[in-house]
Amino acid sequence: MSEQPIALVTGGAQGIGYACAQALAEDGARLVLCDIQSEELEAAAQTLGSDTVAVTCDMGDEAQINAMFDRIESDHGPVSILINNAGIALPGDFLDYDAEAFRKVIDINLIGTFLALQRAARTMVKHEIEGAIVNMSSINAQVAIPAIPAYCASKGGVAQLTKAAALALAPHKIRVNAVGPGSIDTAMMAGVNANPEAMKMVMSRTPLQRVGAPREIGDVVAFLASKKASYITGETIYVDGGRLGMNYTC
Repeated sequence: MSEQPIALVTGGAQGIGYACAQALAEDGARLVLCDIQSEELEAAAQTLGSDTVAVTCDMGDEAQINAMFDRIESDHGPVSILINNAGIALPGDFLDYDAEAFRKVIDINLIGTFLALQRAARTMVKHEIEGAIVNMSSINAQVAIPAIPAYCASKGGVAQLTKAAALALAPHKIRVNAVGPGSIDTAMMAGVNANPEAMKMVMSRTPLQRVGAPREIGDVVAFLASKKASYITGETIYVDGGRLGMNYTC
């Protein structure tokens, strides 16, 4: 691995992805951010520093994912750290949930994660890089919300994909882990934040009695990507304020 490893963060324009990028930069990584939101992506890259590379990419499109990796490898070198963060939710009533919406969530959250993971791993193996890959799962890999069935299914898939990839890549000294956020103060939670009753429900199932900050996820991701986590692979660390430990709500 080079003295300044290249870290690719998907969905890096805002929220958890941006926080992951901040933490990785502080650990000395050279950043490549990808996102489908071009303007927000460019603004994020400028804020993080002149060395940050921005690549617009739809993580639901295999051709775009491959083109992104081609560009990064050609212009900057192989990726040593991959943070598979890009994802969407698309809520809806379960009985009326649209199959097209379900496929879109799976395409981005699960298949896109697999394709980026596989492509990064192939390059790491080729260059004998002892790399680190961190996938973004969710507490909804274990506990479900009926209004986001595709999201729940995709994050459960990410958790199992993480285990399978970790086993496949361990002989190459490539570690694969995941982080499962609970309720985090991002754009996805904006509606909840604005609704006192909804926030009361969130707090009733959160022992630490607060919403998490994106950087609290970013710091765990950076830890898993670092040498400090050199004997950890195939794990999902849940950063949820204690929610998964509960068997009741107040």
